[in-house]
Order: sequence, then structure tokens, then C-alpha cells
Amino acid sequence: MPISRRQLLRSGAYAASLPLLNSVRPAFAAPAPADAWTHGLSLFGEVKYPSNFSHFDYVNPSAPKGGVVRLTSIGTYDNFNIVVAGVKGAIGSINQIYEALTVSALDEVSTQYGLLAEAISYPADFSSVTYRLRHEAKWHDGKPVTPEDVIFSLNAFKKYHPFYSAYYRHVTTVEKVGERDVKFTFDAPGNRELPQIVGQLVVLPKHYWEGTDASGKVRDIGATTLEPPLASGPYKIKSFVPGRSIVLERVKDYWGREIAVNVGRDNFDELRYEYFRDTTVALEAFKGDQIDWRSENSAKNWATAYDFPAVKEKRVVLEEFANRTMGIMQAFVFNIRRDKFKDPRVRRAMNYAFDFEEMNRQIFFGQYTRIASYFEGTELASSGLPSERELKILETVRDQVPPEVFTAAYTNPVGGSSENVRSNLREGLRLLKSAGYEIKERKLVDSRTGAPFELELLAYDPNFERVLLFFKPSLERMGMTVTVRTVDATQYENRLRSWDFDVVVNSWPESLSPGNEQREFWGSQAADMPGSRNLIGIKDAAIDKLIERVIFATDREDLVAATKALDRVLLWHNFVVPQWTYGKTRTARWDRFGRPAEMPKYGMSAFPDIWWFDAEKAGKTGRRS
Repeated sequence: MPISRRQLLRSGAYAASLPLLNSVRPAFAAPAPADAWTHGLSLFGEVKYPSNFSHFDYVNPSAPKGGVVRLTSIGTYDNFNIVVAGVKGAIGSINQIYEALTVSALDEVSTQYGLLAEAISYPADFSSVTYRLRHEAKWHDGKPVTPEDVIFSLNAFKKYHPFYSAYYRHVTTVEKVGERDVKFTFDAPGNRELPQIVGQLVVLPKHYWEGTDASGKVRDIGATTLEPPLASGPYKIKSFVPGRSIVLERVKDYWGREIAVNVGRDNFDELRYEYFRDTTVALEAFKGDQIDWRSENSAKNWATAYDFPAVKEKRVVLEEFANRTMGIMQAFVFNIRRDKFKDPRVRRAMNYAFDFEEMNRQIFFGQYTRIASYFEGTELASSGLPSERELKILETVRDQVPPEVFTAAYTNPVGGSSENVRSNLREGLRLLKSAGYEIKERKLVDSRTGAPFELELLAYDPNFERVLLFFKPSLERMGMTVTVRTVDATQYENRLRSWDFDVVVNSWPESLSPGNEQREFWGSQAADMPGSRNLIGIKDAAIDKLIERVIFATDREDLVAATKALDRVLLWHNFVVPQWTYGKTRTARWDRFGRPAEMPKYGMSAFPDIWWFDAEKAGKTGRRS
């Protein structure tokens, strides 16, 4: 399934998302009649909203405009150009200034409506799609958004950004076919997701990037810059301190403020982002009323760090929002490009060394559950033995996949007691011995070469060190020599891009309709592509075949079966040591904001998009604007 625009804008830094649960099983979309124009696209059937709808149901169309919200970003930045990969960009903080051809509805599954585009047309075989731009769509300098801008943007992303190059690689041509019409032609028919994927293209102004800056120098779309870029969205950059803060201001004459998909959204006059290198400092800033809102990713903090006066006085609100949109695989990830991790028995042995139950008790206050699927939290997660429909798919690759796929349900080892830990350690050592390793002088060595088994656990977040340090002694009990190293975010990103790591922690978000992104996650072509999300380095013909089976599924039931088949094969290769998940997003906010009475089913907190500043509430917390 196409990833949301916001996820795409963050994907250059290996976007991660928390798992969401959903049991909806609607039918696939019926192909549109040839040459018919529509205002929205859905993978699952008819769109909810008619062409003349006035606003989404989950917004307050009368929401007041005004006020300031102060938010955090972790790390730093040195670039405003979202086309350039491999640098620490301010992408997460400035995504409100950009727009795509379409926007996702937060109360429907896999459904998009026109934003910069007013209409969409595609043939019954999905071999192409044509987008018609809104005549009123304007850049912040007043010039119209044109098909030439769309063509320029696609070509720039494909040329300079490895992730987007892969994401849009099935687009063979993009051309202007009318005054406001732009047509994307695909490399093959039948790929139902491609019309939506290109609809999420972020559009950039051709005339701006081919022009000159204030110094007279011609801009370079392939280079980093801290010049505030021209865009078309509801906000623009007002001010910034490089690497430390960014202030966005609402564009008062924004072209799209009255179109249906935007009514009730983007209500704050200013969005202020403060950058913190340390999450502990960011938390203290929130407690000191320097920040208005935060999402809490630490179970320890959620259990212990919010016992301060403003919470007791109800000036600060703690609230959890259910995640219903996605599943996830978060894990310790092996770089199987390295010889020591090529044997799945070695990788499985390290799973036996991981005592999740004790870690959950000691570090996470028992808040998490163990992940046992690459699609954890969705109906797409495999369990038990394969169904009849799954077996028909798996039979096509029987001789190319682990035999356990057909005979056993995948499970993770269970720790939590001294007896279980000892049993797991014995089994881990047995696997290592069968893979050609032995213990000599209390060290694990390759019995063929005598080389010690050494590995580095690499991270960029100092707060995650406690997890790595918890795992380290268990690996050392198996005789491994283990180093834990934390580097800054830029160095970490560069090491991942060059595949210079042993083991890292990563997560892959999964939509309710997996598809083309699976090639980017696990496909052979992505394994050697710098910047791709195939961090593991998987090159497997059977997995490639199953990915294509997912992408070209014929109906919802077929998609579910194909995805479960792919899940089983990935699991039984033991490419990762699965970690943990939590079915909600934890948030804390100073109580100075309003929100719609009924929140969108698939929007999590949807903050700050559909919230607004409530002056009356704010006065009670000691702030007026």
C-alpha cells in the first residue's frame, strides 16, 4: 500500500511507526471505467465521500484559527531540501509546507482524495493514471502549480533520492497531456497501487529550483540548502535557528483553505519546533511548560516521569490513542551481507539469547507484548499452520523456503525464568555448534578458522543503550564478544547507507494493504541500493516471487493469504530478533487545545492537524496565546 505523505517525507531517515490494529475486510476497488474521472481513489471499494462533499466528518469545520503550538524534534538538521537523501534534514518539522497530488482520509482505509489535483482518471488495467490539477492551486509566490512542476518533481526525486527512486521506479514516463493534466505511464498493467502511489508525489516548484537565490547563485535541486524553500502548503517557514528551531506560520491567503479536504484543518497561526539532542532534556522542557505536546515512546517515562504538579492539577492531560491503521516489525536486525550472519542458525541462536520477558519486566514495566509477525497487529499476521489458500501459494516455492514453513507455527523463545533462560542458552549453543562454532577458553570461535565471534550493537539514541546493554550479557554468555556503540544521528545514517554495521534496531511499518513497498523492504533489487530499507540485505528468489504475489493479488482474500505466506517465509529465515509492540500512542499535552468530538478512526491523535487553540482552556494553564 502507498505510504502516507507524512511517512514518505520522513522515510529518508528510515521512518518507523507504531503498530495499529484493524479487522476491516472490505472488497477491492473495482476498476474505473476507461477515461472516467473521479475525485478520490480507494483500494478497497467505493470512496466514502461524494464529489460535492464539504468537509471530512472527523474535523470541526468551525474550528477557530489562531494561537501557537510548541512541539519537539529530536536531533538536529542542516538541510531544507527534501529531495536530498543521506543528510539530517528538517523534513519532519516542515512537512506542513508541502503538498501532494492527493491527501489521505483518516476515517477510511487506503483512500485518497484530490489535493493539488481535482480529478483522477485511470484505465481498467491500471497501466497509467492521469491527474488534473486544480486551476486555483498556487505557490506561495502566486504562480500556478503546473504539470511541468509535477514532471520536474518526479524526475528530481527519482534522480537524487534512493528511496523515491525505488518507490517510483515503475513509472516509465510522465508527460503533460492537457493544460492542467499530467499522465503517468507504468511499466506493466495490473499493479492496482500505482495510481495511488504517484498521487502521493510531493510537488515542488520548477521555476523556483531552476531560478537563482538572493546571492544570484543558481539553485541546485541535488544539493543541501538552508534557504527556506518555496512551497504551496498551508504553512511557510517564518524563522529558524539552524539545527535548533523552526517556526512555521500559517499562510493567510493559502490557496486551498476552502477546498473540502482542508476545511477544519491547519488551525494554528504558528507551529514552533524546538530541536533537542537528548530526549530527557526534551521531557524536562515539556514539564517546564516550554513545550505543549509530546508523544512518549518510553515505557519507563510513561510509568514514572509524569508525576508532577501540573498533572495532578489537571493542567497537563495524559492520553493514549489507539493505533488501528498499521502493523509493524521492530527488531534487532542482522546485516546478512556479513559472513557471520549468513547462517540462519546463528541468527536463531541470538533470538534464544534474548530474554524479552525479563526485559519487559525490568525496563518496560510490563507494558509490551512480543512481536511474532512482520505484520503484527493486523489481520495479515500469520499464525498456526498455513491455511489451504496459503498452502497453494507456498507450494510454488516449496523447494526454496525453510521446511518449517509447512510444518510448524513460528514462535519466539520464551524466557522470564532461570529455568527457561538455561534451556534457551543450551539450545542457542547447540545451534551455534551445528553452524560450525565452538567454545574455547570461554569464547565463541569459528571451529574452521579459530576466529572469535565478534559483533557490534549500533544505535544513535542514548536512551536505547539500556536495551542493548541488557541484551549484551546474554550474548556474552554464549561466548560472543559484544560491543555497544552509540553514534550521532548523521554518522548512524551514513553507516546504514553504506551497510557498515553488524546489528541495529529498525522497524518497518505495514499498512492494511501491503504492496509495492515490500520490494523496498525485502526485495533483492533493494539489497544493494544505498538508502533502501532492505537493511537486512535479503536476496532471495522465493521471497521476490511472494512479494510479487502480494502486489498482484486479485482480491482481499487473496491479498491476506499471500501476505501471510510471505510473513511465514520471512519469519522462518530468522532474519531478525523480533522485539516488542504497544497498541496505543501515548501522549501528554498542556490542556490548552480543542479537538473534534469524534476523532478519526485511523488518525491516531491527528495532532496538530485537526486540533485548535482553545483560549479559555489556555487561560487556566497560565497561557493566553
